[in-house]
Amino acid sequence: MTDTPHFPLSAVVGADDLKLALYLTAIDPKIGGVLIEGPRGMAKSTLARGLADLLASGQFVTLPLGATEERLVGTLDLDAALSEGRAQFSPGVLAKADGGVLYVDEVNLLPDHLVDLLLDVAASGTNLIERDGISHRHSAKFVLIGTMNPEEGELRPQLLDRFGLNVALSGHTAPAERGQIIRRRLDFDSDPQGFCAEWESQQHALRERCQKARSALASIPLDDTALAQITERCFAAGVDGLRADLVWLRAARAHAAWRGANAISEDDIDAVAEFALRHRRREHSPPMPHQSPAAQPSNQNPNPSEGQGQWGEMPAQALPVGARREVPSWPKKP
Repeated sequence: MTDTPHFPLSAVVGADDLKLALYLTAIDPKIGGVLIEGPRGMAKSTLARGLADLLASGQFVTLPLGATEERLVGTLDLDAALSEGRAQFSPGVLAKADGGVLYVDEVNLLPDHLVDLLLDVAASGTNLIERDGISHRHSAKFVLIGTMNPEEGELRPQLLDRFGLNVALSGHTAPAERGQIIRRRLDFDSDPQGFCAEWESQQHALRERCQKARSALASIPLDDTALAQITERCFAAGVDGLRADLVWLRAARAHAAWRGANAISEDDIDAVAEFALRHRRREHSPPMPHQSPAAQPSNQNPNPSEGQGQWGEMPAQALPVGARREVPSWPKKP
């Protein structure tokens, strides 16, 4: 019996900001993955699963919320190592996700040490398991997609910063789009194979565009002009550390590749600015009574990216327009 096909990403209505962020991190996984914030019922897993279809392996792996460290990294059989002289490795979630998408729902509810470990491997592309002097190393190159509902708990700023891009979804969707979403979902449910066949040409074009952008990525320079613009804007936003600068530059290059350009332009830098800054920007406090408002830095923060509920799911309470939680600064590690 064949598996039911997944809803094609090319058929998703709206959610353009989120889809763009997913494309960029698929083009350059070194960006560090995407953290999606928003209420329940936003079909985040469907979007992430659709992204897997654009990758070579098509692999989609979900990390269960109650997963242990061994389930994540894998295990080594010491008895086999002693008797056979080699480490016998049982792969974990990280090994299974190699070449595909690793989806972590409610990442803010995972223990901090697992999130830290997960982000380390996502950044390096390699998983190293060590036990009693025996070690095993394997490739773990995947696109990391994490989701969280801020109402159910925050993610520590140190971990929040380590996600490359951040997109916020709103549950508010216009009636016309809601109808289109529900109609496509009903069509898919009634005939999944037929629906996917109808969208195959668009899906193929999307796959080809991502592959072409990945192939062209290395030829696009990370030039000093683009870097200078980005570092100035990171400084103005008051972000701590340098990760924002690096992620923003990589994302701008991936956006240039996505456009089919051979160099980073100001448009590329602007297009990904909110993805890179949203979860890192330090909000300016209101002016003190004795200070003139003109003396305060201007608030240039655009509204957070908005997405929408998909496939007839009842959207949860919408986030207030322009709402953004404050990201405090934290002491740097020694």
